[in-house]
Amino acid sequence: MNIRKVILKDIEQLQQIGRKTFSETFSSRNTKENMAAYLAEGFSKEKLTEELNNESSEFYFALFDNHVIGYLKINFGQSQTELQDDTALEIERIYVLREFHGKKVGQVLYEKAIEIAKQKNADYVWLGVWEENSRAIRFYKKNGFVEFDQHIFKLGDDEQTDIMMKLQIKQGIQ
Repeated sequence: MNIRKVILKDIEQLQQIGRKTFSETFSSRNTKENMAAYLAEGFSKEKLTEELNNESSEFYFALFDNHVIGYLKINFGQSQTELQDDTALEIERIYVLREFHGKKVGQVLYEKAIEIAKQKNADYVWLGVWEENSRAIRFYKKNGFVEFDQHIFKLGDDEQTDIMMKLQIKQGIQ
């Protein structure tokens, strides 16, 4: 498996893997209307182009046999969705195709995020995870994340609660 940075010419692949993995993860517990609205808006070419052109956000593909099987999105500084703390890095997304679950793809993408956080001298890494996504919550807890707050995530017209979690990178900082 390889990890490589996503560039603008990869936008169609990013759109495809984004929509497919988000659907696989959340379709069963959300309405078709809310899923369709989020997939259309959240993964539009315009939105992805804006995100790919943002110097404070980065995407990485996980590739197996030159096929994209998952991806990572991280944000720093003012691009963070919430805290916008210059001493932090946000993991906004780690998504892996269902057929590759349990094969350490998410772990490799997570480790890439931590490596970048250390390179950027971040004090901590944070993220938001849907309170009903117990698989992801277990994954982050296993990697040392702790809950510290919650926020609202809008999926279509549905307001959902995300648990905010963080991991200290530098010791002795709270």
